[in-house]
Amino acid sequence: MARSTLFASKPSVTPGTLFGYASMVVIAAIVLVPIAFILLTSLKERPDIYTEPVQWIPDPFTAENYATVIDDVPFIRYFLNSLLITTVLTVVQVVLGIITAFALVFLHYPGRRIVFLFVIASLMVPNQVTVISNYALVAELSWRNTFAGIIIPLAGVAFGTFLMRNHFASLPREIVESAHLDGTGPFRLLFRILLPMSWPTVVAFTLITIVTEWNQYLWPFLMADTASVAPLPVGLTLLQNNEGSTNWGPVMAGTILTMIPILIVFLILQKQMIKGLTAGAVKG
Repeated sequence: MARSTLFASKPSVTPGTLFGYASMVVIAAIVLVPIAFILLTSLKERPDIYTEPVQWIPDPFTAENYATVIDDVPFIRYFLNSLLITTVLTVVQVVLGIITAFALVFLHYPGRRIVFLFVIASLMVPNQVTVISNYALVAELSWRNTFAGIIIPLAGVAFGTFLMRNHFASLPREIVESAHLDGTGPFRLLFRILLPMSWPTVVAFTLITIVTEWNQYLWPFLMADTASVAPLPVGLTLLQNNEGSTNWGPVMAGTILTMIPILIVFLILQKQMIKGLTAGAVKG
């Protein structure tokens, strides 16, 4: 009897399970195959890149393309510029997004809903629509080829405000009311009560902001004509169309070097996000 019960409890493979596994394999292939191709191409010698049919495995492996990236363009300068721009924009957007969302949810003042409608409306307008007006304003202020010209127009926080506002609105009102009864002020309410309950959302907001700003291309491309302020996505375009043709080996190597910092940040923040989500799922 025990033996039959043991066999009966063994889970069976259903069509839904098979479909789920097949979907995961397809999605993993769509994501990983291009990355694997870029990585392998960055390790090939130049003649092997243009062979037909495509030679997937480099023969021989070479790091020459990575040396070309470091030597032919001021890669370290571009990296430091990207680090500065991304760090400043992330801090500004996260801080402003949290404070603005707090004001929209917990502070009562005339026109609060109108302000929120403007935030939603700004989400519906593509950034490319405002490029011409922003460019004219920045040029008038003589901010081209400066970090201020790159950072300030990108410091808007409509998405972060919307995300944090919805999260704050979903928190139990009883906690906020209890804090008010205890005489808790707005700043203490935000930093001592709300933020500790909101770390998963804050980390997700931070991660999205880092990835977005690290990969910014169009606006920095319009603003930066020199290596002194150009970020990595702009600087690596110098590796293309060199002498009438593109040497794809260094381009792929530069792409890999640009991806590595974001992957590291994602892995670090992912652990904190999972930890926060797990802790938030436990109710006392």
